[in-house]
Amino acid sequence: MKAATLVTLLMGSSLIMAACSNGSATGNADNKTLTVVFLPGDSAKEVTGARQAFSKEISKATGKKVNILTTTDYNVAIQSIASGKAQIALLGPDAYVEANAQNRQVQPLVTATGASGTLKDAQYHSYIMVPKNKASHYKVQGKYRLKKVAGQTMSFVSATSTSGFAVPAGAIKTALGVKQSSQLQQSGGVFKKVLYGGSHQGSALNLFNGDADVAAFDDIDMTPYGELIGNPNKAGVIYKVKKDAPAPFTKVAGAQSQAIAAYPVQNEPLVANRSQVSETDAAKIIQRLTSKQATNNPNFFAPINSKTHGIFTKKGKMHFIKVTDRWYEPTHKIIGK
Repeated sequence: MKAATLVTLLMGSSLIMAACSNGSATGNADNKTLTVVFLPGDSAKEVTGARQAFSKEISKATGKKVNILTTTDYNVAIQSIASGKAQIALLGPDAYVEANAQNRQVQPLVTATGASGTLKDAQYHSYIMVPKNKASHYKVQGKYRLKKVAGQTMSFVSATSTSGFAVPAGAIKTALGVKQSSQLQQSGGVFKKVLYGGSHQGSALNLFNGDADVAAFDDIDMTPYGELIGNPNKAGVIYKVKKDAPAPFTKVAGAQSQAIAAYPVQNEPLVANRSQVSETDAAKIIQRLTSKQATNNPNFFAPINSKTHGIFTKKGKMHFIKVTDRWYEPTHKIIGK
């Protein structure tokens, strides 16, 4: 089955599930409620505290009731914010660019800074990982070569994930001389088989369970479940699952993978559909999230080794900062939208 067809089927079923399981998917027609939608990785059970923290802060800022919409598919989140069924969303940079392409009213409010407390290092990493004990198979004359992934079983996150597809697929496309990234989405072509984890956690599990030879996932979503050993900016860095890792990694505790490629990705934005969120409310949300109270909230920025599963792992002076679409110009160029 072609990946595009699979995504369409998943999108349809996920939309039905989301609509049935969450009455907030009808928008804010009464102008007294706001719906915040989250990507699959941020919809996991262990991220409940973070979702509730966003809900609480947005409600306090605007004085409105805030409903949470979780998803099992990237396209559901993108469609929800672009159509106005949700008014606010926490999206990856690629998902944001996709939503913005569908509706220019979808604009970023804030993102997280880097450890410097500025946008200069406001980034995380996308990795192309293989089992640690097989990493040497992907080397040619002592250097990792992406050409070696051809013919393997590949796991991506979603066709609309920045760090789980757009960035790694772009790199593989260049290395193999493939004309279109869409050629990497189909089994039986460049790859023997193509899998989609649906989230970074799911893609990583495809690798650790032995269902995939190679997997794309990022560090920001995987930090709560394990640790990086080595230079996180370079190929060769190792990702190791914690011995006491929570579900869904309990059965692969201690498993290790090694990156054969590493790429920087812009931090994810909290966005708003500005046709649904007033200038006043947007300003209040930005003010609330850039406050010291939000900065010190472990549900947003969890200290290293904290049992709290935050959206980000606290590094240095990290905090939320106001951004505009212009800052995401590099991602627009990568996606071509």
